[in-house]
Amino acid sequence: MPATFDFDAASALSKGARAYQEDAVIADFSRGSDVGVAVLADGMGGHAAGDIASKIVVTEVFSELMFQRGDVEAFERTVTQNLLDAAMAANACLRQHVDMHPETHGMGATLVATAIINQNLYWISVGDSPLFLFRDGSLSQLNEDHSMAPQIDFMMKSGLLNAEEARNHPDRNTLTSVLFGEEVPRIDCPEEPLELRPGDLLIVASDGLQFLSNTQISEILSAHCDAQSAEIADRLLGCLNDLQDPDLDNVSFSIVKLNTPRSREANGCAATVEGMIRRVG
Repeated sequence: MPATFDFDAASALSKGARAYQEDAVIADFSRGSDVGVAVLADGMGGHAAGDIASKIVVTEVFSELMFQRGDVEAFERTVTQNLLDAAMAANACLRQHVDMHPETHGMGATLVATAIINQNLYWISVGDSPLFLFRDGSLSQLNEDHSMAPQIDFMMKSGLLNAEEARNHPDRNTLTSVLFGEEVPRIDCPEEPLELRPGDLLIVASDGLQFLSNTQISEILSAHCDAQSAEIADRLLGCLNDLQDPDLDNVSFSIVKLNTPRSREANGCAATVEGMIRRVG
């Protein structure tokens, strides 16, 4: 069996400039463990609906993945189907909630969930919540963006829009897929995993983090790549607060640093490393 990573993980939540929090995030990693899980949802539907939607999605998906991960080999053989089943179970729970509480009609949530098994990263995502990989000084988004933004950016590259028109397009943040208790138009859940390397850093985030540009995020990660995940989380939150943007959305993310794998003999007793939950506002 391959050596396992040492995980350094931390999560953060901020209301931003909003009156209430509609994001939810939970992660579980253990030193020397074969499996690490992070789940995030960005709710919509207004107060007393969006926050409930995100909690339903995160709770359902996280509990299902934690239940399935007990048998690591069996879990990896069926992990893609497990991710799909967990997402559909969460979608069904949203439908049940709306049926029981008609006033919450229209509630929904994005989803991005990751499972790291040994050195392989699997994920499922619905909506526009990004999954970033920072590797060798370069930041890339791994998952699909289920919003109008990619199409608008394509129009800009084709000369149909200029940069300012694309950036401020009123439909830019319109979602093309989301969990809302009905048929889900688009799901990103690759069959083949991404093989992770020591030194990789993952960010499972809501789109609130993207009030910072990819260049800004990359600069922060480059400047603090040797810091612990909790400090990096604080740096990102600090830069978002420094924007003083009156439209700053809710922000949530989990940061997972993957340190050099250790042999099973060296791991000894596993110690839970869930990282600090930073809450701002």
